[in-house]
Amino acid sequence: MRLRHHSGRVVHLSHGTHERAARDLPAVVEHLDAYAAVRDRLAVDTLGVSLWLPPTLAAALAIDGRSRTRLRAEIEARGLEIDTLSGAPYAEGGDEDPGAVPGGRGPDWSEPARLEYTLDLARILTDLLPEDAVRGMVTTTGLGPRDGWDDAKQKASARILGKLSGGLAEVAWHTGRAVRVGFQPEPGFVLDDTDSIIEAFDRLDRDRLGVGIDLGNLACTWQDPVAALDRLAAAGISVIRVRIAAALEAADPVAAAEALRGYVEAGHPHPVTTPAGAHVADLGEALADFPPGPWRVRCHVPLHTPPAPPLTATTAVWQCALRHLVAGEHPGIEYLAVESAAGGTGAEIAYLKSALGELGLAPPAEACAAH
Repeated sequence: MRLRHHSGRVVHLSHGTHERAARDLPAVVEHLDAYAAVRDRLAVDTLGVSLWLPPTLAAALAIDGRSRTRLRAEIEARGLEIDTLSGAPYAEGGDEDPGAVPGGRGPDWSEPARLEYTLDLARILTDLLPEDAVRGMVTTTGLGPRDGWDDAKQKASARILGKLSGGLAEVAWHTGRAVRVGFQPEPGFVLDDTDSIIEAFDRLDRDRLGVGIDLGNLACTWQDPVAALDRLAAAGISVIRVRIAAALEAADPVAAAEALRGYVEAGHPHPVTTPAGAHVADLGEALADFPPGPWRVRCHVPLHTPPAPPLTATTAVWQCALRHLVAGEHPGIEYLAVESAAGGTGAEIAYLKSALGELGLAPPAEACAAH
């Protein structure tokens, strides 16, 4: 969905769902049908979507121009458009896969498989972008889990990230369209808080590489969102995409233990952080050890529906960050994203569309009418 900033610039809002990755092209088309139903309910001409293509399918599409052409036709026929592809999870779409959920392990950026997958997505994206688009982005993981990230992994990662920059330059040369890669910081990963991002990007290509900030993850660092965004801007690090999301918060985890247990999901870890810097890989572990609170838990919290007391959501964090990004003379972001639970009706993106309208971002026709 294209939204017009008061400066006249366009900000792209894409919608995603927590679906398993589609294993083949017919399954991708089924996902597109679900997105088209959301577009109809929202009564908008075009809905931006972010697809998650598994590695095997991505490798096949990257060398099959006819299939990419077919996929683009299916996208356009449903009134959808794609500016981003999700490459952070690495999975074939089944529960048997260690990378089957966002944040799942899979290969990290010290392993060639991560490079190959990301460049495959970049090649695919250049053929899926809207006709008038000159660039797009691929999201990826925050380099890798912090545990076990030693000097050998750091050196291997540096070599592979150099090849990533070269590969993206080659894609732009051949297609005339630029694809940037946004690394997604998250709790427990090499890229986590602002300090770790700035340190890592001291050695990276800042023209083609940037970060994709998940505001739920940012909340779990307990940083002030405005200060964090300003530090990244001052360091010359591009925030290419912002995912609008909230984390779960428990001011008193002991008192809220019963409510928190309702968010534990076997096979789907939800990291827990505290303002003192504690990090627990999964909510279930935190409920066994009870590190001193308050806690913030990285799990899906619908933007339009607050959790039942005594739990709360980090709504103030994403609202503050958005105001800061769009309040200036020019928008501080090009791509926004929101994800809903599988089978969602579009209520979350409808709520967000209204909230963004209050901040001065509206579809072009509505923006013109307002003026």
